[in-house]
Amino acid sequence: MLTGVSRSVVGAVTRGTTNPNRLRRCDRWLAGPQAWRLRRAARPIVVDLGYGASPVTAVELRDRLRRVRPDVEVVGIEIDPARVAAAAPLAGPGLSFRLGGFEIPLDGDARPVVVRAFNVLRQYDEAQVVAYWDLVRSRLAPDGLFVDGTCDEIGRRAAWVALDDAGPQTLTLSWRLAGLERPSQIAERLPKALIHRNVSGEPIHDLLTELDQRWQYAAGLAPYGARQRFVAAAQSLADGGWPLRFPERWRIGEITIDWLAVAPRGSRS
Repeated sequence: MLTGVSRSVVGAVTRGTTNPNRLRRCDRWLAGPQAWRLRRAARPIVVDLGYGASPVTAVELRDRLRRVRPDVEVVGIEIDPARVAAAAPLAGPGLSFRLGGFEIPLDGDARPVVVRAFNVLRQYDEAQVVAYWDLVRSRLAPDGLFVDGTCDEIGRRAAWVALDDAGPQTLTLSWRLAGLERPSQIAERLPKALIHRNVSGEPIHDLLTELDQRWQYAAGLAPYGARQRFVAAAQSLADGGWPLRFPERWRIGEITIDWLAVAPRGSRS
């Protein structure tokens, strides 16, 4: 069941902690492999859902996506009225703020081409996730994308599920390569749908275990830098049959994999 703070606003108030540049990894993915969605959109509306106590991530999202579509319209949506009021002075061309939740309250028949929700569903029960996914997906524009993600406090590690009108399509994992000891350290930042599934017998556990092994096998490349080592590990993972996408992104410490390869066992999605 979906819970709401009122009859029309769907969701619950979350902690709202955030930091500047925290969501840069996902923003660059949206402006990179997913840029075609913005370019094709008749009206490029992008929602930053649950932006938190500071609107900085919405401002950064607008600025980054303007490089793809100068006329992008970023709408920050928050369920806490005080946060909406605090963000209001920053509203301007291409950026607005409004009260709301997973129902995505936009004017008239407007529909977003992208909805980004980071560190939001992480604070909900796992059993609620699919219902919220389905609700947001029902609000998307044609070729629209919903991104449900989680990251650490300063964005060094991030993970997100990308969903379209057919359901979840991919999982992306992104690391700051400098100082990386083991790729599986990202486990604590998995999205809610996966974070409790990192146990033996689950595909996400198999992926992270094998990625650690491939990283270790590539240790001989460490003198040439973490980038070369990570690319070799990712290539080895792909050669082993894991369905990785966007190989050009490996060099920045990012892999995207088909959702069906990591979906929880018994999941209907």
